[in-house]
Amino acid sequence: MARKVTLFTGQWADLPLAELAPKARGFGFDGLELACWGDHLDVDRAAVDQDYCDGRHALLAEHGLGCWAISHHLAGQLVCDPNDDRSDAFAPEAVRGDPEAKRAWAVETMKNTARAARNLGLNVVCGFTGSPIWHLLYSFPPVPEETIEAGYRRFAELWHPILDVFDECGVRFALEVHPTEIAFDIVSARRALDAVGRREAFGFNFDPSHLQWQGMEPARFIGEFSDRIYHVNMKDAAVTLDGRTGLLSSHLPFGAADRGWDFRSVGRGDVDFEAIIRALNRIGYAGPLSVEWEDSGMDREHGARESCEFVKDADFEPSKVAFDAAFEE
Repeated sequence: MARKVTLFTGQWADLPLAELAPKARGFGFDGLELACWGDHLDVDRAAVDQDYCDGRHALLAEHGLGCWAISHHLAGQLVCDPNDDRSDAFAPEAVRGDPEAKRAWAVETMKNTARAARNLGLNVVCGFTGSPIWHLLYSFPPVPEETIEAGYRRFAELWHPILDVFDECGVRFALEVHPTEIAFDIVSARRALDAVGRREAFGFNFDPSHLQWQGMEPARFIGEFSDRIYHVNMKDAAVTLDGRTGLLSSHLPFGAADRGWDFRSVGRGDVDFEAIIRALNRIGYAGPLSVEWEDSGMDREHGARESCEFVKDADFEPSKVAFDAAFEE
């Protein structure tokens, strides 16, 4: 059976879920990966109100949609982030402007996200971790190795209590490996796993776009972490270096002409999705393929519809027999 194709609702959080759900079904999606902001999912309420959770499922079912994962990138970011005023909008008004108050709120909210997933009957929460050391990426002034080690210890210190609640709830956390997070490539992902003792509650939401523009082969990430791919986003990126543009993007916003790379609607960038499907088949991944649609140069409804069609066409099941078995006696 082909994998379910879902739409991550984070880029659609300006729309009420009751308005987005019929649109998503009309685009062809099988379900939604609910963002825990806007009105799509209130995790603090879902953590304690089963009727609310049942109502979210009923709303989706009314439009023939399912849900197999929820995502709380905003609260997750604040757990380890320095928490300057750029992220004030991610948190309640009462804690804005106070980095440690934002952090405390985020830790408790991520615990509630695990409880919400349990009450929804789900076993995966996707999101971010933030990072206390991302701003030190370029080592000048020189950054001592001990500073980096301390950053990973701080990540573990903050996330172990959250992951304890995930364990209690029978839910796993899937970090989207991404610049600004504690893990942003293969090496840092391995280091993050080691920092939390490779506990089962912590794994990855595979998103090829962030690996693609950094110059990696995204499918290799799947092979490296075959037992930790807890969820998959389908997202594309295009590198457009022309001798003048650069990978650091020149402080330009997404969509600017002089950026050296940008996100693209699925199938319109550089990601080799066939290699990804083959890698997912090798590890036996049977979860959803969730479109995270981002393309500053395209109408999002057009993009969502064509992305859904592309992913359904790109997906295929592994062979159940060896192709040359018929030649054996």
